[in-house]
Amino acid sequence: MLAQVVAVIIFIAMFVFIVTEIVERHVVSLVCALLTVIFVFGFGMHSMTAVLKTLNIGSIFTTEFWYLSGETSGSSTGINWETILFIFGMMVMVEGMARVGFFRWLCMRIAKLVRYQVIPLFITFMILSTILAMFIDSITVILFLAAVTIELSQLLKFNPIPMILSEIFCANLGGSATMCGDPPNIIIGTSLGYSFTDFVTNTGVIAGVCLIAVLLYFYLIFHKELKADTSKSVDYGSLPSPESTITDKKGFAMSCVIFAAAVLLLVTHAQTGLTVSTIGCLVAVATLLTSWKYALPLLRKVDYKTLLFFIGLFVVIGGLEQTGMLEIMAGFIGKISGGNVMVMIAIIIWLSAVVSAFVDNIPFATTMIPIIKSLSATYGVDLTMLSWTLAMGTDIGGSATPIGASANVVGVATASREGYVIKWGLYCKKMMPATIIVVLLSMLLIYFRYL
Repeated sequence: MLAQVVAVIIFIAMFVFIVTEIVERHVVSLVCALLTVIFVFGFGMHSMTAVLKTLNIGSIFTTEFWYLSGETSGSSTGINWETILFIFGMMVMVEGMARVGFFRWLCMRIAKLVRYQVIPLFITFMILSTILAMFIDSITVILFLAAVTIELSQLLKFNPIPMILSEIFCANLGGSATMCGDPPNIIIGTSLGYSFTDFVTNTGVIAGVCLIAVLLYFYLIFHKELKADTSKSVDYGSLPSPESTITDKKGFAMSCVIFAAAVLLLVTHAQTGLTVSTIGCLVAVATLLTSWKYALPLLRKVDYKTLLFFIGLFVVIGGLEQTGMLEIMAGFIGKISGGNVMVMIAIIIWLSAVVSAFVDNIPFATTMIPIIKSLSATYGVDLTMLSWTLAMGTDIGGSATPIGASANVVGVATASREGYVIKWGLYCKKMMPATIIVVLLSMLLIYFRYL
């Protein structure tokens, strides 16, 4: 009982400090992880086994961590090192792509294809944001997309705020479509043993349908403003060529090959047996070998704070799991729903969306995975259906507020630095209705397809 109470107190304290941003989140999670090991596993449980199980270091030295000869049910116990290594590898690859100018080239190439017309640019950049976020971290997508959007807005003389807002939303939507698109999906996939194809054929289909609604929504609320801007005269001769954005032609070609290989390995990993941790390591090694002169600068640019945040977070959640608190929480949701599957889905998707709008969706998703496993075992509900429900709720809910997802924070900050201030009122007025539409549509699609 004491261990349970302490585990809950540490978990709540961690959430409060993450939300208030008084201290950097990786410091918060690591301190809370240390407190969990000392007070929950040590004084509360007197269990060294619980510590070893949560640290989960032994899993790295198993064959199944690197290669799977068959299907696996996955495990959510302790630190998910598979997630950590995969994200690290993708970070290295993305930094390599950024160094050679890949993202700016892609944006300028598309802008040229639509002949720099604002409305077609607006629509294609939303689609581009969605597609890129399916394979690359949404923070990186928005970082480059917002910067190029502002550059084009100054050349083509239009207000970039509508385009940046729509790109942010589409990046979060695109992240929900695949296993590697958003951190909660990576955690869900590696914890429960789902493949890239599983996500594409489930959350990917939902995201695809929702994208049509999103394109229509943002066009309806912004097209008049953007059309008014198109009447201004523009000197098209002053626009930079896409090729001028490439800083290293040989490196650019290699980055394209590595990115294509990464996508191919992810799509086929269920067939090849290569785990995402193996794919992440292969991608990182290939990037460093082909850019060996820049290997150290690339490694320095990796966001190690985020990786440390993940590690601490997994330990804290492990404290709740080892003490049985997550089973109690699952029982509470089951009791409220009365075992009714439709009510259970509604609770999970809307709870996920509302919580993710105000706090980091990564700890929430990590917490909910053992809960949906318990709900599935107790009430005989299909675990995959609950997984897709959780993924859509956490991925989309974060779009509702400026602090709900990292991509939002980056997009708003990038715009503000260039003098385009996006206030809370404007942001929520435009993005909350879109969030509600997509969450509602996702819930209805889950009902229609799985019940």
